[in-house]
Amino acid sequence: MTNLPPPRPELIAAIATAPGRGGVGVVRVSGAEMAPLAAAILGRVPEPRHATFARFLDDDGEVIDEGIALYFAAPHSFTGENVLELQGHGGPVVLNLILQRCLELGARLAEPGEFSRRAFLNGKLDLAQAEAVADLIDAVSTEAARSAVRSLSGAFSARIAELVEALTRLRMLVEATLDFPEEEIDFLRDADAFGRLDAIDARLQAVRSQARQGALLREGLTVVLIGQPNVGKSSLMNRLAGYEAAIVTEIAGTTRDTVREAIQIQGVPLHLIDTAGLRDTDDPVEQLGIARTWAAVEKADVALLLVDAAHGVGEREAAILQRLPKAARLTLHNKIDVSFDAPRAAGDEVWLSAKTGAGIELLREKLLEAAGWQAAGEGAFMARARHLDALERAARHLAAARATAAQLELFAEELRLAQAALSEIVGEFTADDLLGEIFSKFCIGK
Repeated sequence: MTNLPPPRPELIAAIATAPGRGGVGVVRVSGAEMAPLAAAILGRVPEPRHATFARFLDDDGEVIDEGIALYFAAPHSFTGENVLELQGHGGPVVLNLILQRCLELGARLAEPGEFSRRAFLNGKLDLAQAEAVADLIDAVSTEAARSAVRSLSGAFSARIAELVEALTRLRMLVEATLDFPEEEIDFLRDADAFGRLDAIDARLQAVRSQARQGALLREGLTVVLIGQPNVGKSSLMNRLAGYEAAIVTEIAGTTRDTVREAIQIQGVPLHLIDTAGLRDTDDPVEQLGIARTWAAVEKADVALLLVDAAHGVGEREAAILQRLPKAARLTLHNKIDVSFDAPRAAGDEVWLSAKTGAGIELLREKLLEAAGWQAAGEGAFMARARHLDALERAARHLAAARATAAQLELFAEELRLAQAALSEIVGEFTADDLLGEIFSKFCIGK
């Protein structure tokens, strides 16, 4: 599964439920030598895989709390080790008392993501599945949660495994022909090696498309609203958010700083940023707001330039467009309720009214289009930046393999590199420092 050393054998413990008060709280312990700890805190080792009512005892035999103990004997547990879950009342004081008792009995506090890391190192999950655990916890929409569950269940890993298997078969064929250099090209042609390469490439492109959709569900899209004062940026922000997220007045320069709001369109997270109106001003506070506007534009995925539909794009708007980066942009002709234009969309322009809502659905469609979202996103895998990078490198190596087909050694090497890039996704070849970076972003107790 991996070339990394097995996890350290010591017991680890952590509170596995969210901070705060609740009806039930869980302290989780994992490691090899579980029996002494279980006997000390429960008075006995519970029967594996059975919910057992128990009193949780301190060093003097006094009851800390009472609840349910669940014991999972290795290797039939999430981590692949012996796991004990103590389910007590969900108050922070009592949970910390139970945790401290576990630490007194020889466990150490788990690092962020250490339970999932041990599950990966013990072969219970591959790396893509382990990452999907955190993505499922962090999901901000139903679609994102479904995508994470799909990855957690192994759908993404299975597609990668199919590609790796197909590349392995093709590599075996290619490397076998190295022993017969005088017949190599004819042999590969007769074996349809290049047809197989095309088929692998087509399957890889399909996986990349699904992964990009999943990455969009995970990361979302940053959208910045810009324009001159009083063109309706804050009104549009409120219309998209569905409530009064930004202050709206007829006074120019009301918005002095960036206002951020998170919304969803068809499950795709959008991070909306309302900004200070762009104009020449001597007001030092407003100047700071305008500077922050341009800083937000530089980091945005999509810039929405609002103009008054009554006069359209003038010199000032053209100057703003000229300064915008090459990222996706839309020009929104707002206030059609005053100019009496009909709501419509043409190219990268939309005519709408933030006040009445006319044309807002057209804008939502344009935003999804700018994001690259496909309505049939049900097959999306929850993908991260490193997954997209590995898939892109694999695609480049396949293209290089096709270009070097006449030089068999180079052809074989490019296929090997493509396979190695794909294997990184599931963690077959993963540096320990990368694992540390990945799992350090997990919750403690997961």
